[in-house]
Amino acid sequence: MLSFTNIAFDQKELIVTTMPIKISDRKYRAVAKVLVLATFFSLVICFSVGSAFAFGQGGCDGECDKCHSITKSEAADIIKRLKIPDPKVLNIQMSPVKGLWEVSIESQGKAGLLYIPFSKRYVVQGQIIDVTTGVDKTKEQYQIIQDSKKVDVSKISLKNALVLGQKKARKKVIVFTDPDCPFCAKLHEEMKKVVEKRKDIVFYIKLFPLKMHPDSYWKSKSIICGKSIRMLEDNFAKKPIAREECNTKEVDNTIKLAEKIGITGTPTLILSSGKKHSGTMDADQLIEFVDGKK
Repeated sequence: MLSFTNIAFDQKELIVTTMPIKISDRKYRAVAKVLVLATFFSLVICFSVGSAFAFGQGGCDGECDKCHSITKSEAADIIKRLKIPDPKVLNIQMSPVKGLWEVSIESQGKAGLLYIPFSKRYVVQGQIIDVTTGVDKTKEQYQIIQDSKKVDVSKISLKNALVLGQKKARKKVIVFTDPDCPFCAKLHEEMKKVVEKRKDIVFYIKLFPLKMHPDSYWKSKSIICGKSIRMLEDNFAKKPIAREECNTKEVDNTIKLAEKIGITGTPTLILSSGKKHSGTMDADQLIEFVDGKK
């Protein structure tokens, strides 16, 4: 007499049943081998399914940070291998893509975003784009980081700034602009609409020529020498402006100031509170920004 053991897995329970079977002696050994193998593989399958079931309930297909973690010091050590000068890890959070940490860093006053996979073997640089919406998630997060960094406005002199609006207006906005920046030109038109609608808002314009625009430096200096917002607007309108010379360090001082307070692009707007926004906006968005609704 030989007992046949049947093993089954029913959800979370292991069911084992035994039933006797009759078999001749000469076939005993062959059948026994088959039954032993069958039992072994049943156990393997049984516990494999059980493990998969348990992992699915509380494993990394749920909250990834329950299984994986990385410290700021670990991330800094990984990033240093890229030869980024003096990297400072500001924040680590899960990226929009599972399996990647989103690491925000600062190096020499400039912010950046990197991605580190759970293996900690690679560093991914580039953009994550949601193909269903077309939203650049990397740019979106970078904007949040930039806007969250407040500027010490006491370091910004408005003595030689160009003024758009009424100087006595209660709400002051400082704008770093480049005469040859097309986005600055768009923003300037929207700023003009704002001062028409709202007499309590005034814009103080600091000319900040970027190196990518070779004529921007002399144009900025000429506009400052002429003390003329009209010259700036003519330049934005692609009209020629006169090349003027005067003894001023205003433009050079603005370039140094921008580097010190972490401004790397134009246009950049700064409120009296120190809140900052990089990039253009339409008139309604500008008003919301100034009123603290954006």
